[in-house]
Amino acid sequence: MGAVASHRNAPVLDTLFREHNGWLTRWLGRQRWTVSSSEDLASEVFLALLQIPDLAAIRQPRAMMTTIARRLIYDARRRNDLQRDYEAELALLPEAVEVSAEERLILVQALRAIDAMLAGLSHKARTAFLMSQIDGKAYAEIAAELKVSVSMVRKYVAQGLRAAYDARMRQE
Repeated sequence: MGAVASHRNAPVLDTLFREHNGWLTRWLGRQRWTVSSSEDLASEVFLALLQIPDLAAIRQPRAMMTTIARRLIYDARRRNDLQRDYEAELALLPEAVEVSAEERLILVQALRAIDAMLAGLSHKARTAFLMSQIDGKAYAEIAAELKVSVSMVRKYVAQGLRAAYDARMRQE
């Protein structure tokens, strides 16, 4: 709590929390599409609010909170879908290629890191990048599948490589 208390937006966040936390938690509790508890999601929303440079400038805090909550839920559902798809693929592997629990955790963490790295890209850019890097497909083949030009595929792959580079630089 010490880092939050010294944050420049702490007084505004404190007021927002006191005025809206109960409402936000109840609103999240009524949503059927959530993936975790309403209290946990509300906490994540307030943590996300800390990242906003000027909280006092927000005119409609409830609208901002619901937007942030929806994005958090969308991201969590996307990660859950990714993990479920990965585990379904693992189930199809022959027993000789069975993956240990430790290896599975490492792979899931790697998939989540890749997913987070590519989250800012458009669907076509993500797809083109993965088809190029994972499937090893030629740009012309990717262009035909995505119904775009080869030069657009080059741009998409470059965006993916840039996202990978940026993610790597954030790690260092």
